[in-house]
Amino acid sequence: MKQIGVLKEKNGDRRVTMIPVTIKSIISQFDYEVLVETGAGINSGYSDYDYTASGAKILSRQEVINSADTLLSINQFETDDITNDKTIISILNPLFHYDRLGIYFNKPIKLYSLDLMPRTSKAQSMDVLSSMASLAGYKAILKASELSSTVVPMFTTAAGTVKPGRVLVIGAGVAGLQAIATAKRLGAIVDAFDVRKAAAEEIRSLGANFIEVEGAEENEGSGGYAIQQSNDYLEKQRQLIYKHVSNASIIVCTANIPGRQAPMLIEKSSIEKMKPGGVIIDLAAEQGGNCEITKNAELIVHQQISVLGDSNLSAELPVTASQLLSTNYFNFIKHLRSTTLAGIKNDTIVEDCLVIDEGKLVNERVKTFMI
Repeated sequence: MKQIGVLKEKNGDRRVTMIPVTIKSIISQFDYEVLVETGAGINSGYSDYDYTASGAKILSRQEVINSADTLLSINQFETDDITNDKTIISILNPLFHYDRLGIYFNKPIKLYSLDLMPRTSKAQSMDVLSSMASLAGYKAILKASELSSTVVPMFTTAAGTVKPGRVLVIGAGVAGLQAIATAKRLGAIVDAFDVRKAAAEEIRSLGANFIEVEGAEENEGSGGYAIQQSNDYLEKQRQLIYKHVSNASIIVCTANIPGRQAPMLIEKSSIEKMKPGGVIIDLAAEQGGNCEITKNAELIVHQQISVLGDSNLSAELPVTASQLLSTNYFNFIKHLRSTTLAGIKNDTIVEDCLVIDEGKLVNERVKTFMI
């Protein structure tokens, strides 16, 4: 019988890859045995009892690693004790953090990284990036509102009327669109920028103003992601953003390019044009950030402007994040199982996510970023 192991995340990450109700489905539909590390779901609201009630077995971390055929994790974990064949399903951002792959080389390991999931209709239910980005965009506005020294909606009081805050969202992917929607719900006036013209309609449909810079390059083969732009375009982009930064009380940065340094769009001089008490949330911080003074996982206050660099805001919503991740992981396991049983060897979803096979790097896309 195939055994799936659910590991507890370390480094303060309170999410978990599988929640009890999903484990019940795995056991009933696939007849797999599920092994869960003690306390794996406690920070997401699930006790060990909840997992045993779903049919899982609770074991120590080492017992799960030793016994399970397939190990589920969100973050990188130690592999020193792995001596027999293991399949690991994780989220490692190997296009940018290819240095994380070294611990898996020359070991009997098959590694899938779900953040390499293709942006196709068939893969939507397995797309961990979209799930987590949506939560991050929502949380970014709430976080910014908490840090801001002004209110977001218009207030009418006996002492007069307070104008609504102005929010600037840079990058209108999943996170950016959710940030726009959340800011609008709170009553803000929202401006949004994206290099992709296709994003204009989505931005306007949410009630935001679309900021367009002429001359953007697009690539239909980029899977819906932004691509690297010319230096001339980047300069025009910075100048236009500079004009809008000074009017914003809150800025949410989400502009990223897979495997590349995030484009630097907000210079220090632009930040200094913001009114005191303004806030910048930089969701691109892990890859360098869109703001010149961003530092990943740090809150910096520069001339009364708060700049928070955090690419992992979804982890601050561990209950909801775990529910979504659990569905993503379940659907990938289901897809992997069906393709294996059918003997399908060239499945796009499986091939795109497979990074390491038998301890060797096999993902051509990752290889291009390692050169």
